[in-house]
Amino acid sequence: MNKLKIKTNTDKGKISRYIYGQFAEHLGRCIYEGLYVGEESDIKNVNGMRSDVVNALKELDIPVLRWPGGCFADDYHWRDGIGERDKRPYMVNTNWGGVVENNHFGTHEFFELCDQLGAEPYICGNVGSGSVKEMRDWVEYMTFGGDSPLANERRANGREEPWKLKWFGVGNENWGCGGNMRPEYYSDLYRRYQTFIRNYGDEPIFKIAGGPDKFDYNWSETLMRELTQFMDGMSLHYYTIPGTWENKGDSIDFDERDWYVTMARAMRMEEAVANHAAVMDRYDPQKNVALIVDEWGTWYDVMPGTNPGFLYQQNTIRDVVSAMLTLHIFHKHNDRVLMANIAQMVNVLQAMVLTEGEKMVLTPTYYLFKLMKGHMDGQRLEVEYNSEEYEVEGIKVPKLSASASRRNGEITLSVCNTSCNEPARLDIDLDMTVNAVDAQMLAADNMNDYNDFDEPDKIVPKELECSVNGQNISVTLPPMSAAVLSIK
Repeated sequence: MNKLKIKTNTDKGKISRYIYGQFAEHLGRCIYEGLYVGEESDIKNVNGMRSDVVNALKELDIPVLRWPGGCFADDYHWRDGIGERDKRPYMVNTNWGGVVENNHFGTHEFFELCDQLGAEPYICGNVGSGSVKEMRDWVEYMTFGGDSPLANERRANGREEPWKLKWFGVGNENWGCGGNMRPEYYSDLYRRYQTFIRNYGDEPIFKIAGGPDKFDYNWSETLMRELTQFMDGMSLHYYTIPGTWENKGDSIDFDERDWYVTMARAMRMEEAVANHAAVMDRYDPQKNVALIVDEWGTWYDVMPGTNPGFLYQQNTIRDVVSAMLTLHIFHKHNDRVLMANIAQMVNVLQAMVLTEGEKMVLTPTYYLFKLMKGHMDGQRLEVEYNSEEYEVEGIKVPKLSASASRRNGEITLSVCNTSCNEPARLDIDLDMTVNAVDAQMLAADNMNDYNDFDEPDKIVPKELECSVNGQNISVTLPPMSAAVLSIK
């Protein structure tokens, strides 16, 4: 029996709802076909946004949506995506598959999507191939409510009032696809570009610098030394890849060893976040600069027969458990991690939704995000438990991972069993009387199970039986499972 104690009177700070953010790039079938089908499509839509997908995503209470990239952001010129759609210039998306990008989904369409989802927009600007003036003008076009040529151009294109824009990223992966820059060079560019991101609205824009890849502590050191007074946040990108960059591994055809390697690689997010946070602490002990993990998730080889540049993969219970491990790491570092954006929302990498023509299927990761909503803006509670560990690639992975929070008088406890073979009996002790518990879990008969268009409900939330005795709850987690308990 594994014992777990929730200290209900502790306050470890707020778990930001923005940790449950999403990411949509002009990549593969994420935007076109996935989110946007156009107003003339036979697929039901509202102002071009695909209704079945939008309605499903609304159930997640998505707090923030990052766009237009990713690597695409540093090739994107915003003026190509405004005005009459049939007159917009097209381009070749050289980053992702060499397909034609017709720019029918641009600034106005993005804000329309955010409005339908109820999500705050997070725009990533073009530093790699764009100019200071281009970025400056885009901000004015979007957010200025007065009389100016750019604001009037926005009005002529159908939007009278300025949009609210809180989040703005100054470039993306500028150490790689965003320009192959050195951190010193990017730091100088950032100082210049951010100067012209002006606050036209009531709320100041939260400026996010393009931070490090994985474990590049020299990049974060340089940015923190040079930019602390100029940025509100610094990004971090880390993907869980069970294989190598060249051979990442299959999303559904994997064995027990691959399962445990994936768990270990997911746990390395702890190393990345903790060490980058330590660098930030040296330059910013007051924690004024937030860590923004705006790309994360599992990344496998593409499904056979699909465009290699479209990054289309499937989604199993392995992705559910590794995602809960990662989200718990973000919870633990809630003093520094303000936002995270899983990659990506539809049809790309660890997606929430997959589409095929008129058909749509919700992935196991979608259901995890739906179950975890109780943590959003919750007060993190101290949780004490002893979990057995196993070691993979020199990394210690707990068989159990748990996190608890309180919001509006209700406690949310999320817990996963990373073992492939062994169930986990759990005795949960609270220093309060338990009146009611709603326990839901995601589990699978086989580690390779997934939801597809023929069997869309293979992995869906199911009730988890639990017994309540005063201040105690007892549950048994099956192997390879993730559960969320709502406790009153």
